Amino acid sequence: MLRVYNRFMAGEENTHQIPEGLTQGLTEAQAERMLADMNEVIRAGEEMRKLRTEMIKIFVDLGWTQDRIARLADMSQPAVSKQVAKYRLGEPLPPTTLSLDQRDVPWLEGRLWGLAEEIAETVDSARCARYVNAIARGKKRFTPRNVDELRRLVEEDLRLHRAELAGSHRNAYDEISRGLDVPAKVTAAGSASVRRALACQVQRDRLRNDA
Repeated sequence: MLRVYNRFMAGEENTHQIPEGLTQGLTEAQAERMLADMNEVIRAGEEMRKLRTEMIKIFVDLGWTQDRIARLADMSQPAVSKQVAKYRLGEPLPPTTLSLDQRDVPWLEGRLWGLAEEIAETVDSARCARYVNAIARGKKRFTPRNVDELRRLVEEDLRLHRAELAGSHRNAYDEISRGLDVPAKVTAAGSASVRRALACQVQRDRLRNDA
Protein backbone atom coordinates (compact mmCIF):
# COMPACT_ATOMS: atom_id res chain seq x y z
CA MET A 1 0.00 0.00 0.00
CA LEU A 2 2.85 2.38 0.78
CA ARG A 3 4.48 1.55 -2.56
CA VAL A 4 1.30 2.60 -4.34
CA TYR A 5 1.26 5.81 -2.33
CA ASN A 6 4.90 6.51 -3.27
CA ARG A 7 4.15 5.96 -6.95
CA PHE A 8 1.34 8.49 -6.74
CA MET A 9 3.69 10.98 -5.10
CA ALA A 10 6.35 10.41 -7.76
CA GLY A 11 3.85 11.07 -10.53
CA GLU A 12 4.04 7.53 -11.92
CA GLU A 13 0.26 7.23 -11.70
CA ASN A 14 -1.36 10.23 -13.35
CA THR A 15 -4.86 8.89 -13.83
CA HIS A 16 -5.82 9.65 -10.21
CA GLN A 17 -4.63 12.60 -8.18
CA ILE A 18 -4.43 12.79 -4.39
CA PRO A 19 -5.89 16.10 -3.22
CA GLU A 20 -3.08 18.49 -2.31
CA GLY A 21 -4.61 19.28 1.08
CA LEU A 22 -4.57 15.61 2.07
CA THR A 23 -0.93 15.03 1.15
CA GLN A 24 0.09 18.13 3.08
CA GLY A 25 -2.03 17.40 6.14
CA LEU A 26 -1.37 13.66 6.61
CA THR A 27 1.98 12.81 8.14
CA GLU A 28 3.75 9.49 7.78
CA ALA A 29 3.26 8.86 11.50
CA GLN A 30 -0.50 9.38 11.16
CA ALA A 31 -0.64 7.05 8.18
CA GLU A 32 1.34 4.45 10.09
CA ARG A 33 -1.08 4.59 13.03
CA MET A 34 -4.10 4.32 10.72
CA LEU A 35 -2.69 1.28 8.93
CA ALA A 36 -1.62 -0.31 12.21
CA ASP A 37 -5.16 0.00 13.57
CA MET A 38 -6.58 -1.51 10.39
CA ASN A 39 -4.09 -4.37 10.52
CA GLU A 40 -5.06 -5.10 14.13
CA VAL A 41 -8.73 -5.41 13.15
CA ILE A 42 -7.90 -7.62 10.16
CA ARG A 43 -5.56 -9.79 12.22
CA ALA A 44 -8.11 -10.14 15.01
CA GLY A 45 -10.72 -11.23 12.47
CA GLU A 46 -8.42 -13.87 11.02
CA GLU A 47 -7.48 -15.17 14.45
CA MET A 48 -11.12 -15.31 15.52
CA ARG A 49 -12.09 -17.26 12.41
CA LYS A 50 -9.29 -19.73 13.13
CA LEU A 51 -10.41 -20.03 16.74
CA ARG A 52 -14.00 -20.65 15.68
CA THR A 53 -12.85 -23.42 13.33
CA GLU A 54 -10.92 -25.09 16.14
CA MET A 55 -13.89 -24.79 18.48
CA ILE A 56 -16.14 -26.42 15.87
CA LYS A 57 -13.76 -29.39 15.87
CA ILE A 58 -14.16 -29.69 19.63
CA PHE A 59 -17.95 -29.51 19.39
CA VAL A 60 -17.92 -32.28 16.78
CA ASP A 61 -15.83 -34.44 19.10
CA LEU A 62 -18.40 -33.80 21.83
CA GLY A 63 -21.03 -35.29 19.54
CA TRP A 64 -22.94 -32.11 18.74
CA THR A 65 -24.94 -32.12 15.52
CA GLN A 66 -24.03 -29.84 12.64
CA ASP A 67 -27.42 -28.12 12.92
CA ARG A 68 -26.79 -27.34 16.58
CA ILE A 69 -23.30 -26.00 15.87
CA ALA A 70 -24.59 -23.87 12.99
CA ARG A 71 -27.27 -22.34 15.19
CA LEU A 72 -24.89 -21.51 18.03
CA ALA A 73 -22.15 -20.22 15.73
CA ASP A 74 -24.60 -18.22 13.58
CA MET A 75 -23.36 -20.05 10.49
CA SER A 76 -25.14 -21.84 7.68
CA GLN A 77 -25.35 -25.61 7.94
CA PRO A 78 -23.41 -26.07 4.65
CA ALA A 79 -20.60 -23.87 6.02
CA VAL A 80 -20.38 -26.00 9.16
CA SER A 81 -20.52 -29.17 7.06
CA LYS A 82 -17.56 -27.90 5.03
CA GLN A 83 -15.55 -27.27 8.19
CA VAL A 84 -16.42 -30.71 9.55
CA ALA A 85 -15.37 -32.38 6.30
CA LYS A 86 -11.96 -30.66 6.43
CA TYR A 87 -11.54 -31.67 10.04
CA ARG A 88 -12.29 -35.33 9.38
CA LEU A 89 -9.59 -35.41 6.72
CA GLY A 90 -7.01 -34.19 9.21
CA GLU A 91 -5.56 -35.47 12.44
CA PRO A 92 -8.02 -35.97 15.33
CA LEU A 93 -7.80 -33.50 18.20
CA PRO A 94 -6.43 -34.60 21.56
CA PRO A 95 -9.03 -35.12 24.31
CA THR A 96 -10.23 -31.86 25.85
CA THR A 97 -10.28 -31.59 29.64
CA LEU A 98 -12.41 -28.87 31.19
CA SER A 99 -11.10 -29.17 34.73
CA LEU A 100 -10.33 -25.74 36.15
CA ASP A 101 -7.20 -27.00 37.88
CA GLN A 102 -4.75 -27.15 34.96
CA ARG A 103 -1.29 -25.61 35.13
CA ASP A 104 -0.19 -24.78 31.60
CA VAL A 105 0.29 -21.07 30.95
CA PRO A 106 -2.41 -20.61 28.24
CA TRP A 107 -4.99 -22.16 30.58
CA LEU A 108 -3.97 -19.84 33.43
CA GLU A 109 -4.06 -16.85 31.09
CA GLY A 110 -7.56 -17.84 30.02
CA ARG A 111 -8.64 -18.06 33.65
CA LEU A 112 -7.23 -14.58 34.26
CA TRP A 113 -9.14 -13.32 31.22
CA GLY A 114 -12.38 -14.85 32.49
CA LEU A 115 -11.86 -13.39 35.96
CA ALA A 116 -11.22 -9.95 34.49
CA GLU A 117 -14.38 -10.17 32.36
CA GLU A 118 -16.46 -11.06 35.41
CA ILE A 119 -14.99 -8.13 37.36
CA ALA A 120 -15.61 -5.76 34.45
CA GLU A 121 -19.26 -6.82 34.28
CA THR A 122 -19.77 -6.68 38.05
CA VAL A 123 -18.07 -3.36 38.81
CA ASP A 124 -19.09 -0.27 36.84
CA SER A 125 -15.76 1.50 37.32
CA ALA A 126 -13.50 -1.54 36.96
CA ARG A 127 -9.94 -0.59 36.01
CA CYS A 128 -9.58 -3.74 33.92
CA ALA A 129 -12.65 -3.06 31.75
CA ARG A 130 -10.85 -1.25 28.93
CA TYR A 131 -8.14 -3.89 28.83
CA VAL A 132 -10.71 -6.67 28.65
CA ASN A 133 -12.42 -4.86 25.78
CA ALA A 134 -9.08 -4.51 23.98
CA ILE A 135 -8.47 -8.26 24.32
CA ALA A 136 -11.94 -9.04 22.96
CA ARG A 137 -11.32 -6.79 19.94
CA GLY A 138 -7.91 -8.27 19.25
CA LYS A 139 -6.03 -5.10 20.11
CA LYS A 140 -4.24 -6.77 23.01
CA ARG A 141 -2.56 -10.15 22.79
CA PHE A 142 -1.45 -12.49 25.51
CA THR A 143 2.17 -11.43 25.59
CA PRO A 144 4.00 -11.65 28.95
CA ARG A 145 3.93 -7.86 29.22
CA ASN A 146 0.19 -7.64 28.54
CA VAL A 147 -0.57 -10.45 30.96
CA ASP A 148 1.41 -8.66 33.66
CA GLU A 149 -0.53 -5.47 32.98
CA LEU A 150 -3.86 -7.29 33.17
CA ARG A 151 -2.79 -8.87 36.45
CA ARG A 152 -1.95 -5.45 37.84
CA LEU A 153 -5.35 -4.08 36.87
CA VAL A 154 -7.19 -7.08 38.32
CA GLU A 155 -5.25 -6.75 41.58
CA GLU A 156 -6.19 -3.10 41.75
CA ASP A 157 -9.87 -3.85 41.18
CA LEU A 158 -9.84 -6.56 43.83
CA ARG A 159 -8.37 -4.09 46.29
CA LEU A 160 -10.59 -1.13 45.42
CA HIS A 161 -13.87 -3.04 45.08
CA ARG A 162 -13.51 -5.65 47.79
CA ALA A 163 -17.02 -5.00 49.08
CA GLU A 164 -18.58 -5.49 45.64
CA LEU A 165 -16.76 -8.68 44.69
CA ALA A 166 -17.23 -12.11 46.20
CA GLY A 167 -14.38 -13.85 47.94
CA SER A 168 -14.27 -16.36 45.10
CA HIS A 169 -12.84 -13.65 42.86
CA ARG A 170 -9.87 -13.14 45.18
CA ASN A 171 -9.42 -16.91 45.63
CA ALA A 172 -9.40 -17.44 41.87
CA TYR A 173 -6.86 -14.68 41.38
CA ASP A 174 -4.58 -16.10 44.07
CA GLU A 175 -4.61 -19.51 42.36
CA ILE A 176 -3.98 -18.00 38.93
CA SER A 177 -1.24 -15.72 40.25
CA ARG A 178 0.64 -18.55 41.94
CA GLY A 179 0.52 -20.57 38.75
CA LEU A 180 1.80 -17.72 36.59
CA ASP A 181 4.52 -16.77 39.06
CA VAL A 182 5.95 -20.28 39.09
CA PRO A 183 4.91 -21.88 35.79
CA ALA A 184 4.66 -25.65 35.82
CA LYS A 185 6.81 -27.47 33.30
CA VAL A 186 3.85 -28.82 31.37
CA THR A 187 2.73 -28.40 27.79
CA ALA A 188 -0.91 -29.22 27.22
CA ALA A 189 -2.12 -30.58 23.90
CA GLY A 190 -4.14 -28.24 21.70
CA SER A 191 -3.67 -24.68 20.56
CA ALA A 192 -3.04 -21.92 23.08
CA SER A 193 -5.92 -19.80 21.77
CA VAL A 194 -8.43 -22.63 22.21
CA ARG A 195 -7.20 -23.36 25.73
CA ARG A 196 -7.48 -19.69 26.70
CA ALA A 197 -11.02 -19.48 25.32
CA LEU A 198 -12.11 -22.64 27.13
CA ALA A 199 -10.47 -21.63 30.41
CA CYS A 200 -12.05 -18.18 30.19
CA GLN A 201 -15.54 -19.67 29.95
CA VAL A 202 -14.95 -22.35 32.58
CA GLN A 203 -13.62 -19.73 35.01
CA ARG A 204 -16.60 -17.44 34.41
CA ASP A 205 -19.04 -20.30 34.97
CA ARG A 206 -17.30 -21.27 38.20
CA LEU A 207 -17.44 -17.73 39.55
CA ARG A 208 -21.14 -17.45 38.72
CA ASN A 209 -21.89 -20.78 40.37
CA ASP A 210 -19.98 -19.72 43.49
CA ALA A 211 -21.81 -16.39 43.74
